[in-house]
Amino acid sequence: MNPLAFRRRNQSERARGTPRSRLLAGGGACLLALGLCGAIVAAASTTSAHAQSAALSNNWYESAPYYYAQDSSGPDLSQVMSATGQKAFDMAFILANGGSCSPAWEGNDPVSSDTQVAGAINQVRSSGGDVIVSAGGYNGTKLGQVCGSAASTAAAYQQVISAYGLHAFDFDLEEPEIENSTAIANELGAAQILQNNNPGLFVSITMPSIATGANYFGGLLLDEAKTLGFTPNDYTIMPFDGGFNGGSSQVAALQGFHSQLMSTFGWDSATAYGHEGFSGMNGRTDTGEYFYQSDFQTVLSFAQSNGLSRYTFWSVNRDRQCNPPDNNGSTSSECSSVTQNSWDFTAYTVAFANNAPVTQPSPTPTPTPPGGGGGGCTAPAWVNNTAYTAGNVVTYNGNQWTANQWNYDEVPGGSSGAWNNNGPC
Repeated sequence: MNPLAFRRRNQSERARGTPRSRLLAGGGACLLALGLCGAIVAAASTTSAHAQSAALSNNWYESAPYYYAQDSSGPDLSQVMSATGQKAFDMAFILANGGSCSPAWEGNDPVSSDTQVAGAINQVRSSGGDVIVSAGGYNGTKLGQVCGSAASTAAAYQQVISAYGLHAFDFDLEEPEIENSTAIANELGAAQILQNNNPGLFVSITMPSIATGANYFGGLLLDEAKTLGFTPNDYTIMPFDGGFNGGSSQVAALQGFHSQLMSTFGWDSATAYGHEGFSGMNGRTDTGEYFYQSDFQTVLSFAQSNGLSRYTFWSVNRDRQCNPPDNNGSTSSECSSVTQNSWDFTAYTVAFANNAPVTQPSPTPTPTPPGGGGGGCTAPAWVNNTAYTAGNVVTYNGNQWTANQWNYDEVPGGSSGAWNNNGPC
């Protein structure tokens, strides 16, 4: 099955298939190939294993790429962690269970009896990471729309926090909920209650974007937060699907949003940036916009130089190359529709979490790593287990090489074709 299940759109039309962590019918066995046995069974019956997970530092929750939790063809997150160093993922999405004030994944898998997502969460945690859970998204019935008050909305979300022993929670407030003032009051009020009742809980608020920052309804959302006296860890905008063209247009939206935050809350520039986040979409978007690795680098450089608090994207499910690479000019939920190596875009969230460039710092010239340069070479020696971006220059086997794409642990001159040989030093 090859669904065109785009970001936060058409959630109900996503391919369901056999969930990656569902117990097999009848036998009670689980999917051994995914390494989720035992963890799934335990998660279905107790929350103790979840509650014992230690919290990460906030920089990892701030950099967690979204993961569509009900994607039966989703990547193995432990493999993504091993390949990139990423330690956290934002599991999406919690909605109202059949229109009731009760939480369920995508509105159809109740948290109280979940056997689908718990295994993936435990897999991440057993690999040394953690998760943030996201509520809302585009379409679907949100808890803030059906719960009668902020308190009842908070009680529903508290079930999710308690079930998985969460340290972080994301409120993704989009259409149609963001246009409903009562629903937004319930969501923000709930976020404030959860923040007070769960000391240390990381909370992010995510909203749509236009070219100048938050849209009209996003502005009303900020006003409501000010009225409540509520301050989350960050307010994040999503500058895509709105006529954007490359990283520079996304930076312009972030600059406009920065002004909105200062104006609404009376914050100085540094405080506003310290509560501002970016959420992008890798490759081809729902509306046919394109954001390449270079665009992610443009926004990353802006985020790091100005001290933005959050940098993430939708989604790690899509951080793979399609076949053919352009996916015949269409958008997919399973790949990016641009030329890339697997996990190219996740490398940028890792760099943000580490407050470092995507390319690791140059090594000390002595001793020279195996295969490294010397003899008059001016570029640093190539280093294994290191990520490089297009345009980086290294020395290897007496030659200088220039990367023509992002790559990780690709030996210059190897079969990947990731490096151009500039000739002998």
